[in-house]
Amino acid sequence: MTTGLWEHWVLPGIWITIQLTLYSAALAAVVAFAVGAARTHRSKAVRFLAGFYTEIFRGTSALVLMFWMFFVLPPLAGWQLVPMWAAVLALGLSYGAYGAEIVRGALNAVSPAQREAGVALSFTPWQRMRLILLPQAVPEMIPPFSNLLIELLKGTALVSLLGIGDVSFAAYLVRLATQDSAQIYTISLVIYFVLAFLLTRGMRALERKAKAGIGQKSEPVFKGLSLRRPAGRARELEPMTRGGGASMNAGTGGAS
Repeated sequence: MTTGLWEHWVLPGIWITIQLTLYSAALAAVVAFAVGAARTHRSKAVRFLAGFYTEIFRGTSALVLMFWMFFVLPPLAGWQLVPMWAAVLALGLSYGAYGAEIVRGALNAVSPAQREAGVALSFTPWQRMRLILLPQAVPEMIPPFSNLLIELLKGTALVSLLGIGDVSFAAYLVRLATQDSAQIYTISLVIYFVLAFLLTRGMRALERKAKAGIGQKSEPVFKGLSLRRPAGRARELEPMTRGGGASMNAGTGGAS
């Protein structure tokens, strides 16, 4: 692949994919926290509306929703969405519905005693959410949010069908120009893998910071591959080592 194709198509495609991921993830996070918190609200009407939103957007295709926002919504609303923002809206609203279930599950997992303590301290609902529930729930949300973010990154490939020049669309153009499918699509796989790996590392760092904020320790990535002997096990073996050394010395002395 020539340098010109890389500079004019592939590199801009990487930047567009990063932008799509960040914008869609920001919208999805806002939707997830708002709808997820509404799913735990005391009002049945609020819970119903939040649940209705979740079921609608989880049950529809993100690709079809993207087409609907770009081709159907403009005649109804009287204004045209830019393809980039139509894609961001479709991805953010769709993945936000999945994230809302993560938020709901994490909030419901907080001990009821913590909620009762907030009530006993005369905290308002917003204070209980901000000071008690979210600090404990957020560390539990981050691992599933990390998986959802990776899925969102891969889902940005759908925007190529709207003519947006992301990595997938750039790969398609390069294939047309060079008639070499193997090289460009292998490079595309590597690009998506590198972006996903960087996102995963960033989410792991965020998880460690969130757990440290509430006094928890995060587990190492390769927990079972540690070569250091546990301190307790070393103390157990120390008398045996000393005893074995004394027996060997005694045996040597007897032989001599």
